[in-house]
Amino acid sequence: MTESEAKQTCDRIRQTAYDLHAYLGIGYLEKVYENGLAHRLSKTGMDVRTQVPLAVHDEDGYVIGEYVADMVADGILVELKAVSALRPEHLAQTINYLQATRRDHGLLINFGSRKFQCRKLIRRK
Repeated sequence: MTESEAKQTCDRIRQTAYDLHAYLGIGYLEKVYENGLAHRLSKTGMDVRTQVPLAVHDEDGYVIGEYVADMVADGILVELKAVSALRPEHLAQTINYLQATRRDHGLLINFGSRKFQCRKLIRRK
């Protein structure tokens, strides 16, 4: 995926998430926002997978941890939160998921704040 394609895809996801946030408001569990975002993105023709298993490997390939990412939409990793404010550990979690999946682009979206919060993150190489 080129930088331009990644930017366009992230913009589509961000706008769809913003529209969902405006429609639902705050106060729902994260799963409700996940289901709503997956539904809306799928309706636009995007390839959306939720609850995507991730494995963290040691340098010799041995699996040392397993996690689940909230969503991957057209190759973009999407981590969702429903908290009053994003915290540094939420950023760290998303960056670690990018590292584990070797994906270059990700979004951290928070539906729990009155003001919509979305951060685009890029994997360090």
